Amino acid sequence: MAEVVQGTVVDGFEPVRDAFMRNFGERGEGGAALAVYRDGHKVVDLWGGALDPGEHCGEPWSEDTAVMVRSVTKGLAAAVLHLLHQRGQLDLDAPVGTYWPQFKANGKERVLVRHLLSHRAGLPALDVPLTPEQALDGVSGPRALAGQAPVWQPGTDHGYHAHTYGWLVSELVARASGGRTVGRLFAEEIARPLGLDLWIGLPQEIAASGRVARVAEAEAPAPLEQGVLRLRPKRTVTDAYADPESPTRRAFAAITPPPDENDPAHRAAELPASGGIGTARSLARFYAALIGPLPGARRLFTPATLTQARSEESSGPDRVLVVSTRFGLGYMLHGPACPLLAPGSFGHPGKGGSLAFADPESGTAFAYVTNTLHRSVTSDPRPQALVRALRTVVAG
Repeated sequence: MAEVVQGTVVDGFEPVRDAFMRNFGERGEGGAALAVYRDGHKVVDLWGGALDPGEHCGEPWSEDTAVMVRSVTKGLAAAVLHLLHQRGQLDLDAPVGTYWPQFKANGKERVLVRHLLSHRAGLPALDVPLTPEQALDGVSGPRALAGQAPVWQPGTDHGYHAHTYGWLVSELVARASGGRTVGRLFAEEIARPLGLDLWIGLPQEIAASGRVARVAEAEAPAPLEQGVLRLRPKRTVTDAYADPESPTRRAFAAITPPPDENDPAHRAAELPASGGIGTARSLARFYAALIGPLPGARRLFTPATLTQARSEESSGPDRVLVVSTRFGLGYMLHGPACPLLAPGSFGHPGKGGSLAFADPESGTAFAYVTNTLHRSVTSDPRPQALVRALRTVVAG
């Protein structure tokens, strides 16, 4: 598999490269990229496979290939809200209705901004799902959520807001920032100053460049992980996804039928829950900038904001994912459902495999992206193999 993987690693990080290479032979990888920063410097930058997962012998993944990262986008969008708070434009402890008066309907008067970021708002699903066209129009999602009654009393429990997180965040940002969108703020305040190939809403010139990989769902093989066959999901999880009335099924079906993620209109829309597109290199650089300065670039989060973002807000059984999850404010935290580098790590996975996070204590930022989407929502074997390898390097 050496011939399908290109890029560089600094001395000592060879185990991470080896794990990335094994993903192609053992874990059903199609096209992917991996990047790691340590103390503000890039130490791993790898890519390999095919641009189109359906054409393994087709055009190869290149150094600058970008790809949709699904819910990894939530961590990008969360940074926008934290920056607004950092500037005094948004109060995390204020009711959402302070900024968005129409939201106060149907028992949501006491939903706080922090409830949206920590998946405690009780709004993981819609009574009437949106069509793919409505999901993109920037109006139907917020309007539906303004009128939606919570599934549980807001603030008392948590459950993953797979799609609705994006419409909640997008409307809140627009209201708090005087009409600027999440995608525009991210581009102007984060991506452009840091030189990132990372977008919430793909620009036309990038869409026309041929740099963006196609994504496709694929059956994952059942490899031996450390000599033991990987276990299937628990029956309770499988049943939850199969039951049309479960919060799990309803949350992921908030857009029905499922959208075509390769559609240019879908890629161009600003979907802060799942529509981000970028390179692994830029994702890792983004997380590196959250935890410390980069050569020639400023640090994004103050120490107080960093503490705020990764402090635990939700923990325990997740009413949507049906496993125990931990969330800070907009970020998933290290735990059994999503093992990251260390207890202080924070970031976000994307359904299908992509993963990005930072670990402030070790000064490490990690990003893995793929165009071959497996069924896992949180703990895909491919990024987890990379994280295990990175853990041995950092610990050594």
